[in-house]
Amino acid sequence: MKHFLQDLVAHTHSLGFLPLVKVSSTTKETSIESMAEDRSVIVNAKTHSPVDDFEGTFGMPNLNKLDIHLKCPEYKENATISVVKQERNGETIPTGLHFQNGLGDFQNDYRFMNQDIINEKLKSVKFKGAKWDIEFQPSMASIQRLKFQANAHSEEQTFQVKTEGNDLVFSFGDASTHAGSFIFQSGIDGKLRQTWSWPVNQVQSILNLTGDITMRIADAGALNITVDSGIATYEYILPAQSK
Repeated sequence: MKHFLQDLVAHTHSLGFLPLVKVSSTTKETSIESMAEDRSVIVNAKTHSPVDDFEGTFGMPNLNKLDIHLKCPEYKENATISVVKQERNGETIPTGLHFQNGLGDFQNDYRFMNQDIINEKLKSVKFKGAKWDIEFQPSMASIQRLKFQANAHSEEQTFQVKTEGNDLVFSFGDASTHAGSFIFQSGIDGKLRQTWSWPVNQVQSILNLTGDITMRIADAGALNITVDSGIATYEYILPAQSK
């Protein structure tokens, strides 16, 4: 349980733009949905194994509070984290988490958001899929080069993506400003007929996550960054902006 919660917080709350998540869980699978308030990032994830005692659909708000509980030294060893359940409309559903240290003299309760409210808040979290024209696994060197350019052009909120031959090129600024570009990935298959822009901070934050990373780009205007943490596979969808 604790490892899953830590993984969830690390791949949502830690990014700084995902304030809450929706969890839908059965005995067969556990899925997670979230969305940035400005709709710049949509998240869909599935755990490799279903999470015990999480059967149902509910929201997890105020992830900062959950993060604080998970990092509390009182819960580092011999602590228990249990799922609190209640019966509502003839159905037993998860309503929160109860934290208790080994001695039983330090406790906290974290409350879930009910299904109707989380469904209303995340009702726009839908992605119908896309034809991915480019797919690759970015190297640590490429991610570091992106960081160098982003630091050099910190005034830019977005960067542009295009293909030149078999190279995927990222660029910052334009002819009227300080500008820079670099080859992010060489030897790619697929072409982009259009130049799209994506937000720098969001892309960098996702690429800095721990896990196996795959990037996919659709010429129709979407970026998919998939991160397999070993506990869950998180798909971050970023709709493109016009140049």
